Amino acid sequence: MSENNSMTEALSKVKMALRVTTDAFDDEILDLMESALIDLNIAEVNGEQALITDPLVRLAVITYCRLHFGEPDDFDRLKLSYDEQKAQLSMATGYTVWIPETEDF
Repeated sequence: MSENNSMTEALSKVKMALRVTTDAFDDEILDLMESALIDLNIAEVNGEQALITDPLVRLAVITYCRLHFGEPDDFDRLKLSYDEQKAQLSMATGYTVWIPETEDF
């Protein structure tokens, strides 16, 4: 699946979660999705390729988008939820890029 098709499919899933039915907000939502992936990457979570196939990464991106799209009434709850999801992903094998430490002799 090409990267463009992957983002289109991901956009569709995020819009559904946000209960958005118009295309008017697509650019804003795509920016939020990219911001979420960058934020996860900063935490050393390799989420970009897993956005469509992995439900945990997708949930983190959706939570991030819900947190930052509009003015949610449950901002504090969403912030805590996203921070917890990001922390769990950053500690889980298979979601991070671990560079083995080398021993200097």
